[in-house]
Amino acid sequence: MLSTDQVTSYWESGYLVVPDLLTPAEVETFLHHEAQPDRQRLGLRTHVVDPQWAHLAHHPKVAGCVAQLLESQPMIVQTMYLPKPPLKKLEAPHPGIAIHQDSLYIRNEPETLMACWLALDDTDEENGGLCVVPNSHQDGLLPAHPNQNTDEHSSWVQEYGMRNINGKEWSEELYSFEMDNLDQMEILRLSVPAGGGVFFTGLTIHGSYANHSFNRCRRAFGIHYVGQESWVYRTDIQELVPAVLPGSDG
Repeated sequence: MLSTDQVTSYWESGYLVVPDLLTPAEVETFLHHEAQPDRQRLGLRTHVVDPQWAHLAHHPKVAGCVAQLLESQPMIVQTMYLPKPPLKKLEAPHPGIAIHQDSLYIRNEPETLMACWLALDDTDEENGGLCVVPNSHQDGLLPAHPNQNTDEHSSWVQEYGMRNINGKEWSEELYSFEMDNLDQMEILRLSVPAGGGVFFTGLTIHGSYANHSFNRCRRAFGIHYVGQESWVYRTDIQELVPAVLPGSDG
């Protein structure tokens, strides 16, 4: 599904933009579904109970690309709907997610974590589209601190349960991470059309800023995967779901 050049670019840069993963009809169907008041929810595991969330998480173009990049059976870790409404007069803009590495939140061993960020609107810098730092995955986990830019990014602190492969349990406090000593000039603000997506590794620095547009939504859907050989430490997302791959009987 991906060319050799695309796979090489992904591993060299830490991310890959792929257009036309979803059809306009698939995007419209999902957004219509999200507008209904009686949706069933299960937090970061809503893909287990909601057929539209499951459709995107198991989508043959998405899961097929993930399997090709991981060279392993993809396991769905978590899913997130990420709506960011336009700016309203006299109100603060809807914030983005601080610039971070996903593996700070989703520790996994061996490290195979990756994500697909699906654009459900045309997204760019103006309406708070995705940002990445190319090549930032090459140095492993980097130092981070709690988010300081509360005008542009949301801030939170939460305690999470952890369990290792031997059954030992403990808890850790996680927060809205922001990378130490990040040069703003290194941040690349992507333009991704509706239906397109961005694949990136768990170590790729990324995030988004507030939606400063007055008339443009920025809706996106995020899916995190690991290879079947990886152990995820967080107990709230430890129950993984194998992605249905193109050509399988699932």
